[in-house]
Amino acid sequence: MTANGISAAGPAPAPRIDWVDYAKGICIVMVVMMHSVLGVEAAAGQIGFMHLVVAFAKPFRMPDFFLLSGLFLAVVIDRDWRTYLDRKVVHFAYFYLLWVTIQFGFKAPSFAAEQGWAHVGLLYLQAFIEPFGTLWFIYLLPIFFVVTKATRRLPPLAIWAVAAALEMTHLSTGSTVIDEFAARFVYFYSGYLFAAQVFALSDRARAQPALALAGLALWAVLNAGLVSADLSEWPLISLALGIAGACAIVVTGTLLARAQWLNGLRFCGEHSIVIYLAFFLPMVIARVALLKFAAGLLDIGTISLIVTAVGVTGALAIWRLALRSGANFLFERPAAFWIAPKQLRRSLQAAE
Repeated sequence: MTANGISAAGPAPAPRIDWVDYAKGICIVMVVMMHSVLGVEAAAGQIGFMHLVVAFAKPFRMPDFFLLSGLFLAVVIDRDWRTYLDRKVVHFAYFYLLWVTIQFGFKAPSFAAEQGWAHVGLLYLQAFIEPFGTLWFIYLLPIFFVVTKATRRLPPLAIWAVAAALEMTHLSTGSTVIDEFAARFVYFYSGYLFAAQVFALSDRARAQPALALAGLALWAVLNAGLVSADLSEWPLISLALGIAGACAIVVTGTLLARAQWLNGLRFCGEHSIVIYLAFFLPMVIARVALLKFAAGLLDIGTISLIVTAVGVTGALAIWRLALRSGANFLFERPAAFWIAPKQLRRSLQAAE
């Protein structure tokens, strides 16, 4: 499996870095949790205790995912453009095209009921301009990869400063691509530019776990305080909380890897994109079923927690079923969609 959890043929790869997988596992669970909790609450018209967890994670939930996505980019950024575009653009474009079609297929009947089938085709085409549903992350990643390689001859700190300034503008143009690029590129570029510092932070946390735990406690108090005071989205504060939260996830992943606790999180991290692609279906099924049959027995927070668990485990079950039934193309890019030869990667987790 690659770092993104999507298989690629080739010689046996090098061992994975354990704390990175733990950190990615935390990230993907938080993403599924956000969609699950907000979806349940919107459908029920109520707020449960899980809303507090989602609110706490909001300042760093996506920043840490993007930082981790840029962490190994230096290993591959100097590849020729053909190979680079194959691994960084065509790779994600294939899975976006496939899974936006799958998601759209499930939602098309409801769209048709609202606006008629004549409008459904237009909505589908719009999904290639405006990212559809939960898939905006893999729509945006190729853009980040291309921009970073195209600007690698420019002063890196100047690019980082511009990216930081963009984040602090809190753009709201209505375009997901423009707004999320402005909000997230600084974290992706930080992973690329400051990878050595991130790994050094992990090494210090592994060597001094007591100090790392104290730092995590202080961060959690500050993050919770700023969120509860409605200050977390202020310019500069949002950037600081995003970077601090990403670092906190790195430290947490390192401590879990050191203790070898919660190995399920590590497994989720190894297959983070598998979960990201497929969680929507079990999540929706669980949400509808629980709100219909268990709303009087379980509170909204508990239902949200169960839906989150079903979203994660259900996605992994779909992946295993796909592999066993020969539907590998759902999670593995077929050879026909490669534009450059498959090569042995220098690092398994090199943001492939």
